[in-house]
Amino acid sequence: MSVITEKSEVLMHFAIKLEDGSVADSTQAMGKPAKFRMGDGSLTENFEKCLLGLSTGEKSQFELEPADAFGLSNPDNIHHVDLSKFSADTPAEVGTIIGFSGPDGHDIPGIITSVVGDSVTVDFNHPLAGQRVTFEVDVVEIQD
Repeated sequence: MSVITEKSEVLMHFAIKLEDGSVADSTQAMGKPAKFRMGDGSLTENFEKCLLGLSTGEKSQFELEPADAFGLSNPDNIHHVDLSKFSADTPAEVGTIIGFSGPDGHDIPGIITSVVGDSVTVDFNHPLAGQRVTFEVDVVEIQD
């Protein structure tokens, strides 16, 4: 039976739950498991440590503190944008996620958190930054 090592390619279903029990993300809901390679940077180091040693068919659940999951909220990632930068196609409405062009030309998602007068506050932190989360995983396949 295969077990997850530091170099494994892993196919697994997962669910991310918040402290109130609500599901923030789930591959089951999408109907397709996630595939990644350990150590490729797509997961945090502590998340990967929790997966090490799990075997094909195994289910596990673990809690991660904010710093070990999606990071802490960084005030430097909160920006104020002039309302005139928005249009009818991309309205400045609280809760809306909009892609902004980053310095490297790639889109960076930002969540509009407030609109006061002509100032729109946009939070570029990960939506789950600062949250303690519970991961539920179901290992489907492991390849080395």
